[in-house]
Amino acid sequence: MQLLPEIEKRRSVRTFSGSPVAKPVIDRIVEAGRQAPSAKNRQAWRFIVITDEKLRSEMQAASYGQEYVGNAPVIIALCTTNVDYRMPNGQTSHPVDLGIAGAFMMLQAEHEGLGTCVVTTFREPEVKSLLSVPHRMRVVMLLLIGEPDSADVPSERAERLPTDRIAGFNHW
Repeated sequence: MQLLPEIEKRRSVRTFSGSPVAKPVIDRIVEAGRQAPSAKNRQAWRFIVITDEKLRSEMQAASYGQEYVGNAPVIIALCTTNVDYRMPNGQTSHPVDLGIAGAFMMLQAEHEGLGTCVVTTFREPEVKSLLSVPHRMRVVMLLLIGEPDSADVPSERAERLPTDRIAGFNHW
């Protein structure tokens, strides 16, 4: 199994065809997130899948009117169920845990032939209200999923820094 080609092919998609995503496909994407590793295997997350057109429109409004949020046929809100847990290094675990889960979901969506886009620009209190997220919980990110509008998918990938600029071996 080679995963690197799918990683290299992935683009952030902001224009979707409008076609619905089949429930078994959504289930596989959520399962990919469920299988992600987490700090001490706490799995302190909740994934809220939004497919309802009216709710997607309200999510768009809560995301500062970004049209592509409402146009995605599937939005997954990645939420933490434990905002206080700190790893031994002193950092909170939920941004790391949900980042990994989101990446797993994005790769599964890519494997399914779908496009994705991570959204972190939203008014969290509004989103929490729309989704009935309990007060102490946090919505960390939204993951948009859908069939890309082939006319609007960037053919060129955003430039990546060369390996020698971002990786060191045995020292900085």
